Amino acid sequence: MQLNITTDKKYIIAGIVLIAFIIIVIKLFIIQIVEQSYKLSASNNVLRYIPQYPARGLIYDRKGNLIVCNQATYDLMVVKNEVKAFDTTEFASILGLSKDQVKEGFNQIRRTKGYSPFKPSVFLKQIPAKTYAILQEKLYKFPGFEVHPRTLRTYNKKIAGHLFGYIGEVDDDMISKNPYYQLGDYIGINGLEKSYEKVLRGKKGVNIYMVDVHNRIKGSYEEGKFDTTAVVGKDIVCTIDADLQEYGEKLMRNKIGSIVAIEPSTGEVLALVSSPSYDPELLVGRDRAYNYKILQSDTLKPIFNRALMAPYPPGSTFKIVNGLIGLQDGIVYPTTHYGCAGGYPYGRGVGCHIHPSPLSFIQAIQMSCNTYFCYVFRSIIDKTAFGSIENSLTDWKKNVESFGFGNRLGIDLPNESRGIVPSASFYDRYFHKGGWNSLTIISLSIGQGELGTTPLQIANLAATIANRGSFYTPHVVKEIKGESGIDPKFSEKHFTAIDSTWFNYVVEGMEMAVNVPGGTGTIAALPKIKVCGKTGTAQNPHGADHSVFIAFAPKEKPKIAIAVYVENAGFGGTWAAPIASLMIEKYLTDSIARPELEKMIFDAILLNRNARKK
Repeated sequence: MQLNITTDKKYIIAGIVLIAFIIIVIKLFIIQIVEQSYKLSASNNVLRYIPQYPARGLIYDRKGNLIVCNQATYDLMVVKNEVKAFDTTEFASILGLSKDQVKEGFNQIRRTKGYSPFKPSVFLKQIPAKTYAILQEKLYKFPGFEVHPRTLRTYNKKIAGHLFGYIGEVDDDMISKNPYYQLGDYIGINGLEKSYEKVLRGKKGVNIYMVDVHNRIKGSYEEGKFDTTAVVGKDIVCTIDADLQEYGEKLMRNKIGSIVAIEPSTGEVLALVSSPSYDPELLVGRDRAYNYKILQSDTLKPIFNRALMAPYPPGSTFKIVNGLIGLQDGIVYPTTHYGCAGGYPYGRGVGCHIHPSPLSFIQAIQMSCNTYFCYVFRSIIDKTAFGSIENSLTDWKKNVESFGFGNRLGIDLPNESRGIVPSASFYDRYFHKGGWNSLTIISLSIGQGELGTTPLQIANLAATIANRGSFYTPHVVKEIKGESGIDPKFSEKHFTAIDSTWFNYVVEGMEMAVNVPGGTGTIAALPKIKVCGKTGTAQNPHGADHSVFIAFAPKEKPKIAIAVYVENAGFGGTWAAPIASLMIEKYLTDSIARPELEKMIFDAILLNRNARKK
């Protein structure tokens, strides 16, 4: 009996050993025969991976015009250990370099992080196609050198530098955050190029080659079985009208400020101008860093995107918002009249220009009466229903923010500013708690004081009024080719805290401001097109006042809403209004019937007007 038990144990142990052996054999078979990836991994020390860079996606305007495209360029690579004696003079001549620059090129390579004399290193980046054509024919004379094709951006229209942005080479910090990128790769740095980087960049491919112990290529690995093809980036249809954008940039030459035009029914940005601007070609190629430094040092700040980032006071354009809040709260009615004797007489007082008196709500918008809206704002803040001035201001702030002020609107471009809408806690810190009242902050009634708004936000205000109380998130991409649609958030309608009925009175006032004598924006009137507008003159403690104008047209079923901001240009009706009017005329009629007005704007030089007023 004991013998049988021992025998059984032997069989069990033998069976376990056999099963383990079979499992090991099967695993080895899978690893060595079936799973080629293991073989590839094991061979990495004798393989060279050469990336294949895809062409970046193209960018079109809303009419289908190609604006941003690609041009061929080439990186000259060198494997130092394969270099033999060559004619340095001829080599330098082909590349447009001096012999000293060739020598320094080799020295720079040796100082590069991760340098190996057996691996390709970049000797010269972004060789133009013309130079490459010459080099290609004589490359055999220069052993150790090879050329890798790349693409760079080029522009059919040199416009909208702030909107499109630019691309640049990745750095170590970018690589650490996103392992997709490697040294030598390019990435969107700003503008649309940055916000739609994943769409535009495509997907890199790779060719794998076998190399010898000296890293010399001996042929394709596994006949290219593991090579991958680069996937071209997707094309984008932008919302802007390239002709309108170009026209806006011409109007804003020799001026500082911004133009933002929006299609009210969709939120699509038709033009986004920041002035002074720059030629986007300056930030392409080997001179990009040098040109960027020059632009950055320019005192006029041409690379600063004023349309999205500048926190301007909205001036009298903001009276509309306060007026609507007053109507909603029952503080004021369309029939409410206030008299004006040259200004608001209480507290420190707020001056006003000469106009008929008293005025109704609609007339106050038409003639931009400061006094009227001081009365309205003070009544909003002093309303007893909220129990305290702090609660009243908090409610006012909530209503203001429903128009998109004080927060980022969410445009599909980077670096958008929130703007500023002051809170009760802000004034508690500024004045101390209990140290402020409606008269202390009365400047908010006319869009001054602590308010800060971007041109994008006040253009969105114009679009909101055009829509009678709603807006869509402004955006600059209309279509991504090959995808079913864009971000659904851009199709979502946002409503203000104000009933749509009240907007009709504002619209009437804005129509009268442009089309009825006595209005502050009559220079913006167009024949056969009902333009509705509101002027603004934003006080500037650092110099001449800023000229502001918002408008939309036509009055019914508006196709364009616009904001124009010209720094240090004075009254809104003097410069901002005619610029907006010309932009509207250009967009709606594709022509200009007032060449004398156009010439006046083209010829105007409104720089160097920021000396502090005495």
